Amino acid sequence: MSSIKIECITNVGNRIGESPVWDEKESSLLYVDITGRKVCRWSSVSKEVQVISVDAPVSSVALRKSGDYVITLGTKFAALKWKEQVVTTITEVDKDKPNNRFNDGKVDPAGRYFAGTMSEEIRPAVLERNQGALYTLFSDHSVVKHFDQVDISNGLDWSLDHKTFFYIDSLSYSVDAFDYDLQTGKIGNRRSIYKLEKEESIPDGMCIDTEGKLWVACYDGGRVIRLDPETGKRLQTVKLPVDKTTSCCFGGKDYSEMYVTSGTDGMDKDYLARQPQAGRIFKITGLGVKGVPPYPFAG
Repeated sequence: MSSIKIECITNVGNRIGESPVWDEKESSLLYVDITGRKVCRWSSVSKEVQVISVDAPVSSVALRKSGDYVITLGTKFAALKWKEQVVTTITEVDKDKPNNRFNDGKVDPAGRYFAGTMSEEIRPAVLERNQGALYTLFSDHSVVKHFDQVDISNGLDWSLDHKTFFYIDSLSYSVDAFDYDLQTGKIGNRRSIYKLEKEESIPDGMCIDTEGKLWVACYDGGRVIRLDPETGKRLQTVKLPVDKTTSCCFGGKDYSEMYVTSGTDGMDKDYLARQPQAGRIFKITGLGVKGVPPYPFAG
């Protein structure tokens, strides 16, 4: 374990950094700052961060098969042309809930974009409950709603055989699994596979490695944890120098590096002085496992 190295790779903090995605073509890490209303791209070559500002909270970003990206913006699924800095609405959800916004999103192995909503927070993790839902955007731009009564729709990923969908509703303090039908995108048979312990705090973003184990970023827990979804056991804990760790993904040339986003919302001056790297992006090397490349949206 002694070979694990954690380094801070950006010098500017995000309010709520989220949704890290490795873009192999650009040798870059994509991520968003939700309340900062920014889509960011860190180049592993130049070490520079490019930023596109948008006009609403932007909660996730994904690759697109036809090029460029798709994002969840406010309560919209939207397309983002990077060079032109142009955002185009694809479709909108939760129109009857003006206080809602999307949160985490990810593309499934068949190219569908899964993302869920939540009520706007009064302060971090404090919000009107049961206002969110989980949606899928299909390649033909149609949308399916899977279920509602969600508090904070969060981490998502799929098992290596694509038969299980993993999902986090943060305030349930649980990592859940569903049976998954890759042909139709339907989910069912929800069950909890891991309940977080008190010091782990709130489960947030999540990713899977090539051994089929899940990595979950723990908000207010300052760590990522590795879980075995078969046994429900925690296998590993990697602590970071900031408390508000929000999400994680694998990247780099061979997907052996882990990237972790973090936030500063809800931290006062004293708190920030104690954690000067809060809100920045971290790279973890030496974990000894690799990740699965992200799937692009097919539409």
